[in-house]
Amino acid sequence: MARDGAIYACQSCGAVHPKWAGQCPACGAWNSLAEEVVSRPPGALSPTRGAKARGLVFEGLENLSPPPKRLTTGLAEFDRVCGGGIVPGSAILVAGDPGVGKSTLLLQVCASAARRGASCAYVSGEEAVEQIRERAHRMGLADASVKLGAETALRAVVEALKREQFDLVIIDSIQTLWSDAHEAGPGSVTQVRACAGELVRLAKQRGMTVILVGHVTKDGQIAGPKMVEHMVDAVFSFEGERGYPFRILRGTKNRFGATDEIGVFEMGDAGLAEVRNPSALFLNEGGQRAAGAAVFAGIEGSRPVLVEFQALVAPSVYGTPRRAVVGWDSGRLAMVLAVLEARCGLGFGGRDVYLNVAGGLRISEPASDLAAAAALASSVLDVALPQDCVVFGEISLSGDVRPVSRSEMRLKEAAKLGFSRALAPSNADIVSGISVANVSRLSDAVARIGDQPWT
Repeated sequence: MARDGAIYACQSCGAVHPKWAGQCPACGAWNSLAEEVVSRPPGALSPTRGAKARGLVFEGLENLSPPPKRLTTGLAEFDRVCGGGIVPGSAILVAGDPGVGKSTLLLQVCASAARRGASCAYVSGEEAVEQIRERAHRMGLADASVKLGAETALRAVVEALKREQFDLVIIDSIQTLWSDAHEAGPGSVTQVRACAGELVRLAKQRGMTVILVGHVTKDGQIAGPKMVEHMVDAVFSFEGERGYPFRILRGTKNRFGATDEIGVFEMGDAGLAEVRNPSALFLNEGGQRAAGAAVFAGIEGSRPVLVEFQALVAPSVYGTPRRAVVGWDSGRLAMVLAVLEARCGLGFGGRDVYLNVAGGLRISEPASDLAAAAALASSVLDVALPQDCVVFGEISLSGDVRPVSRSEMRLKEAAKLGFSRALAPSNADIVSGISVANVSRLSDAVARIGDQPWT
């Protein structure tokens, strides 16, 4: 007879406790512990008892075997985020908001890899096979030799993957799978952890790449236990603002490549199209630059990206001025406003402040401080920055403009797109075709912005 044991798993953090409590001791969430029964099949061995221990063999750091050859899918933006292609035997988790295009992206990746000779399978627990076929026909992918399957039982999926040798397998999604070894419902912490662990183990044993699709919660976190992100080799976030056709694939964890690398796509009727030059996409090239706009020369992963910061400072109608920011950190905005007031004499006390990063891109790099401050100062002074000027630099609380890394790469990207001037920290490299105005204090940068004409 099967032997059952009850555990209480937190649905917020995934911590497991032997008894119920009103508050999770691990994360502090209230009423998040749910009872889950773990069933062990007859004759099954405990993970810690009855199993024959294998001897541990130590090896040196020197690697005598050649590194595994990466599988290139044919989608350059996806391969860039992976670090140059997919590593055989790896597990990748791709998460994003509902409707952002995760299934569309991975179907294109699967079809593109199949056209290059890879053996690919697409297993869906959310759609029927006919629905996937219909979407593939609409996207022009019907000629790709991709094997489709619709199943939610983990045991059936694993047995099917063992019968054939695949190079790439898509599981859409991990929250829909369920294991018969656990009585919890699909999508619960226990089921997600168990299914993900089994699929990652299968990927390592068979030498195939498994890409898991993950859902996100209402606060933007990946649904399920945090342990899943530790199990996999790479975690990609697929982002996109409503109202914009652009989609950003961002690598938040990658054991085989750079983190924070991005791939840019544009959503259309035939699926996602690659954007090879994101800088030109995020910039407004029509007409003269208005007051309150500044072009930031940033670095996303290993690629330089130019994006426009837009600021509007207007008199406040209400007693409490409003602060609104899109695409940037609101705490960072509060700090920059305080430094502009204390060190540069610009007043924002009775004014509403709006800051936006154009194109729907989210910027988290500290080097964007000076670009945001330049846009705010330009709006307050009602003076437009030159059309051919880029800005970058980090701001300290004392009003200093701190040096930033890879300034040469930033300036070369700006020169390639036709910019000839830059407002940058004092350590910025000299690049042919770019005249750099070095500033060591934020007050110096504001004084330059207020000069008419620009000097």
